Amino acid sequence: MTLPTRTGREQLEPAPNFGRFSWRVLRQYYRGEFAASTAVNVAYRGSVVIWVVTTVIQPIVLIVVWRTVAGPTGTVGGYTADRFVTYFAIMMLVDHLTFIWLMWEFEWRVREGMFSPLLLRPIHPIHKDIIDNLSYKMIGLLGVVPAMIIMIIGFHGDLSGIDPIQLLAFVPAVIGGGVLRFIIEWVLALSAFWLTKVSALNNLYFSVRTFLSGGFAPLSVFPPVVAAIANWSPFPWSQAFVVNVVMGTTRGKDILIGYGAQAGWILVALLVLRLVWSRAVRRYSAVGA
Repeated sequence: MTLPTRTGREQLEPAPNFGRFSWRVLRQYYRGEFAASTAVNVAYRGSVVIWVVTTVIQPIVLIVVWRTVAGPTGTVGGYTADRFVTYFAIMMLVDHLTFIWLMWEFEWRVREGMFSPLLLRPIHPIHKDIIDNLSYKMIGLLGVVPAMIIMIIGFHGDLSGIDPIQLLAFVPAVIGGGVLRFIIEWVLALSAFWLTKVSALNNLYFSVRTFLSGGFAPLSVFPPVVAAIANWSPFPWSQAFVVNVVMGTTRGKDILIGYGAQAGWILVALLVLRLVWSRAVRRYSAVGA
């Protein structure tokens, strides 16, 4: 009788040894966790499909509203009806690539004591959240990208400003936007270490962020004062800026200025994250543990 043997990657790669931390160990951890997280997302694909469907509904409503406002031949804030279609279709993709849900989950983690095993691991909990986020986005893209294409074709979106240079510029822009939004919302999620109920705070943040990030309308349709306030906040640099880069509304040196704004806000957010995390861990006590 022949006993079954371990083969392939399972046989070649032992568990990460965090006692001797290195980039190779971190890469090994990311690869293993990503495979596990992807397997979970595939197993619960019905839940992922529901989330993708809800992602599609809001831009469709906004397209109908702003097309009606612009009319068949008019413009609003420099946008024709067909440009609004492209804007909200791409905004849906950018929102999917940059959003996180953790600020809604941290309250449950703290209340039920689910943070305890994460804190006992020899690696910062943010790494697992990064991996889970990336895995979900990868699976979700299978639904969001076709929905975006159908939306642009079905509502006759205007793609005239999109060219290969703008598409190349989109890649670092969306990476910067995703990193910025992830850090800001992870910091916000840490409020659960001080507050037992954070739903109201999350709802307030969500409303302000969606408005100032260009989620409800392009910033050019806002009064100049409101647009200026938005541009001095971190929110448009994670979404509206990225969409404008793809559409060709932002070009040349303005793209470099946008990259710089993203980098500056990321640096500020990292400093705040480091400060808040050190205090949050010292305060941690699981309510339900």
